[in-house]
Amino acid sequence: MKEAPLESVKNQEFLLVDNNNLLESKTTKIDDLLKEKFEKAFHKTTSQVMVNEIVKIAIEHSPIDLAYAACHLPAHARSILYDNLPNRDSKIKFIINTTSDTRLIIFRFMNEQETKKLFDKMPTDEAVSILDDMSERRFKRVMELINPKKAKEIQEQKKHERNSAGRLMTAEFLAFDMDKSLKEAAEYIQEHPRIDIAKGVFILNKNDELQGYVPVRNIIVNSPSALLIQVMRPVLHTVKVDTSRKEIIDIFERYKLAFLPVIDDNQRMIGIISQEDVLEAIEDVADETFAKISGTAENVSVKDPIMQRFFARSPWLLVTLIAGLLNVVIISSFQRKEGVLLTFVLFFVPLITGMSGNVGVQCSTVLVRSIAFGLISKNTRKETIKRELLTGLSTGVIFGISCGIIVYFIDYFTQFSLSGNPLLLAVLIGAGLIGACFTGTMLGVFSPVFFDKIGIDPAIASGPIVTAFNDVLSMTIYFVISYGLSLLFFC
Repeated sequence: MKEAPLESVKNQEFLLVDNNNLLESKTTKIDDLLKEKFEKAFHKTTSQVMVNEIVKIAIEHSPIDLAYAACHLPAHARSILYDNLPNRDSKIKFIINTTSDTRLIIFRFMNEQETKKLFDKMPTDEAVSILDDMSERRFKRVMELINPKKAKEIQEQKKHERNSAGRLMTAEFLAFDMDKSLKEAAEYIQEHPRIDIAKGVFILNKNDELQGYVPVRNIIVNSPSALLIQVMRPVLHTVKVDTSRKEIIDIFERYKLAFLPVIDDNQRMIGIISQEDVLEAIEDVADETFAKISGTAENVSVKDPIMQRFFARSPWLLVTLIAGLLNVVIISSFQRKEGVLLTFVLFFVPLITGMSGNVGVQCSTVLVRSIAFGLISKNTRKETIKRELLTGLSTGVIFGISCGIIVYFIDYFTQFSLSGNPLLLAVLIGAGLIGACFTGTMLGVFSPVFFDKIGIDPAIASGPIVTAFNDVLSMTIYFVISYGLSLLFFC
């Protein structure tokens, strides 16, 4: 397949996040400007003046910008904004780009005739994505209202799993028989301007099997009498409807594709995935990953009520609370032991948990990134695990020895001695830190691999669950080592 002139899809995302501060600043200013305009409009003395102001705002600004700004409006005002958008295309763009909360509010106020017009004109893949947020009852009602052909297309695509090629693809694409001429193809394209020609022009045989594609440039520069088969190029990469979202992103990134055809088991073409579809998928993956790493099911882009945010975060924090209580039990049990220096060892618990936690998070983050980018295969997994374990152990040894030396000099040279036995205290802290860091390394290395093997997103390995387990395990190892060495020195 022809390579896209753009950089890889993933690099595009990183460029937007890291290197495009100007764009971020521009969009932020637009959001602030629209928020200010809406506040002024909804404080007008009469409803007619208010509506006139909203109409003016809707005409002056892009429906996509309005879609993002709508979350700042009261619930009743969002439907007023939608009703006053200038045309059907603007309304479709608004609905596609706004938040799910805003959609639900607008659909609540939308009459049946408007619902029919909206979904009849909306691209099938976008309609499926929006209808996923609706209740089953409302979904069935929409299916009854809209064009039967469109309803069938939506139901067919909705049958596919959420994070699969069947959901990412669009069933609207340009495809012609091999014996068609460029002139016939051009005439058909002119008659169907709503189908995006940038997604490719595909060539099928009599059995609708995919044979190749024709770049748009070839249609323009070649003789109109030339046959499509004479100017077509081979399609090198295709996917099935059940191909995962992750695999599709990897294929786009590796081969720098502009589009990716979706075929069935009989090699018949049933849809097309574009760069735009993949960028949206990457955004979804990024949102989900950040949520799992931070330990929340909350959609950070939505202004949810306080209690709704609490319930989104509380299950994960409950795990942290339980782990903290376990730490208290562990500390209290070791505190009752009659080790000479164990009282002083307790002072270093924050240092131990902080160091081991950071070492573990670094290892898990590196592995999660490698797994997400497809950089780890079955052949390289053992080598990667071995390298991370050695790195974590080396880090623990170096910082453990360094910490022991620092503790020794602090205890030896300060006028307020911590323990009366600086060497022993330094050995206990240094050895305990080495053991705790290695425990954090083990958890940080094996937890992402384990989650990935059982089919759970390894990003959970960087979240509060593993962090909490790391605190419990590393502190336990620290106390065991310290207590054991304390008994050894004094036996």
